[in-house]
Amino acid sequence: MRKILEVRHLSKIYGKGCPRCIESTGPEADTNICPHCGSVVAIHDVSFDLHEGEILGLMGESGSGKSTVVKNLYFDQTPTSGSARFIEGDATHEMFNLNAAQQRRLRNQRFGMVYQNPHLGLNFGISSGGNIAERLLMSDVSHYGEIRKRAKELLSRTEVLLSRMDESPAAFSGGMQQRVQIAKALATNPPLLYLDEVTTGLDLSVQARILDLILEIQQERNTAMIVVTHDLGVIRLLTGRALVMKYGRVIESGLTDQILEDPQHAYTQRLVASAL
Repeated sequence: MRKILEVRHLSKIYGKGCPRCIESTGPEADTNICPHCGSVVAIHDVSFDLHEGEILGLMGESGSGKSTVVKNLYFDQTPTSGSARFIEGDATHEMFNLNAAQQRRLRNQRFGMVYQNPHLGLNFGISSGGNIAERLLMSDVSHYGEIRKRAKELLSRTEVLLSRMDESPAAFSGGMQQRVQIAKALATNPPLLYLDEVTTGLDLSVQARILDLILEIQQERNTAMIVVTHDLGVIRLLTGRALVMKYGRVIESGLTDQILEDPQHAYTQRLVASAL
């Protein structure tokens, strides 16, 4: 498998920061808030690789920093330090060295994001089909008939009734909103998809259908994905490898089955035990 993403020493601090932030925070300090300056060390020294068609899980409790990782990689935020390389064919993009226009191009054409809160990923002022059209227009598809056809294909693929294509997502259930978000994220056939707690708050039956859809997409398109979740069932079903995070640090990583069957870190052991 070819490497598609290479992340090294990614860090994000909210606040002015101070020389003692790193040593005073993390799992051993049992906090991510610096007692000296009050800054929040959201993530520190996060490194991993992702390969084509692979699904990588980021797991941990709320506040562990897992969502911050994907927000930095999707350019929703700017990291304090670290690097990320997106590799596609013979082209390698040093993601945090790109200018704003280059970052927008990657975000709009080569990456997809599905947020926990559909309000972050969808425009509720336009129709479901319009949301897909909006993304296609960002990627230089401008022919109305082509856009309409593509929107129908994507909504059909994600099991959204075409009779509701011209309705606002505001009229949909939470599960249906997530389906529209997934359809929008897939509009440009991105090789890399970020999924941030996409099943949280949904009924179990709806969760199962969303997870099945994600697996089908990965198998059909060989899409690489990073899945952020605190749900070990989601990690077990979707991912081949996982990183366990606590207070902004990666405390354990490896094959998902190994981590869940034989967790090494005491925190991971507690996480796994709590899910049994």
